Amino acid sequence: MVMATSISSIFLLSSAVLLAAAAYFFHGGTPATAGTEHLHFYMHDEYTGPRPTAALIVAGRRPTAANATAVGGDVTTTTERRRFGDIAVMNNALTEGPERGSARVGTAQGFTVRVAERGAVNALSLHLVMEAGEYGSSSLAVNGRVDTDADVRESVVVGGTGRFRSARGYALSRSYDYDLEKGGVVEIDVYLH
Repeated sequence: MVMATSISSIFLLSSAVLLAAAAYFFHGGTPATAGTEHLHFYMHDEYTGPRPTAALIVAGRRPTAANATAVGGDVTTTTERRRFGDIAVMNNALTEGPERGSARVGTAQGFTVRVAERGAVNALSLHLVMEAGEYGSSSLAVNGRVDTDADVRESVVVGGTGRFRSARGYALSRSYDYDLEKGGVVEIDVYLH
């Protein structure tokens, strides 16, 4: 009877170890968890200065009289920074804190296309490339519709590489200290499940 109990215990322990190992390797080297993983960092988006990290590549069309009137202005007073069809590219630093000298953790590389004729709405395609820590050499692919006039913008995580292979989740971004013409700092929270 004692031997049967010992064999059963060994079998259960072995099964648990094998299941844990299978879960570890199936999820690309990241241990499977029941919860959500949270990443937090700041993106430095600079359109001006001696070393800009973002650039307007294609200038969209100027607002038409009908569109300018719909947003409470006219063609002569509507700002140039909100043109339908603008395409901008970025290679922005990701840091632990909002300060310029904060520890760098990665780079945000991608582009946006202004897709709304009224307001500041962009289609976003972005790769968050991690350069330091446990996620070094891994990246996340983020896509979404980003309304920069909203306090919080939500995008979808559609995949990744390395430790983030086959990642799914969402990203929330907020303007920390931002000016549409010059750029600034954006706070980003990523939730993976």
